Amino acid sequence: MLCPFCHQSDSRVLESRPLQEEVRRRRECLACKQRWTTYERYEVANLMVLKRNGRREPFDRAKLTRGISLACSKTGVTLAQVEHLVDEVEIQVQDCGEIAAQELGARVLASLRTLNEVAFVRFASVYHRYRQVSDFIHDLTRTEGR
Repeated sequence: MLCPFCHQSDSRVLESRPLQEEVRRRRECLACKQRWTTYERYEVANLMVLKRNGRREPFDRAKLTRGISLACSKTGVTLAQVEHLVDEVEIQVQDCGEIAAQELGARVLASLRTLNEVAFVRFASVYHRYRQVSDFIHDLTRTEGR
């Protein structure tokens, strides 16, 4: 672990605290004595996402977080809520091995619907690639009955 202050590789862990889906570690650089915090997450091993065009790519938590954060911008949804949503989706799919991008998007939409309606609408408009407002209204009224 490189020190973010002096970039030396020698550091020691002062404290470790397990959180829900990660481990928080308090570290100290042995060279400059500065302290910092790191968060370690479990990596979803070998989860592949099957894209619409048939391409496969590794699951990217950061990419999913960016997409959800963008949909949630200026809605009052906090970063902690976004992280929690991503954690939930990641836990749901971690044992799949391979998941279609459509299925991943559907899981995000289901979670967003309960979290924030505006974020749900924003994410859905990108996820479903609506071309016209009528397409969006048709899907929205169809899913409201569920």
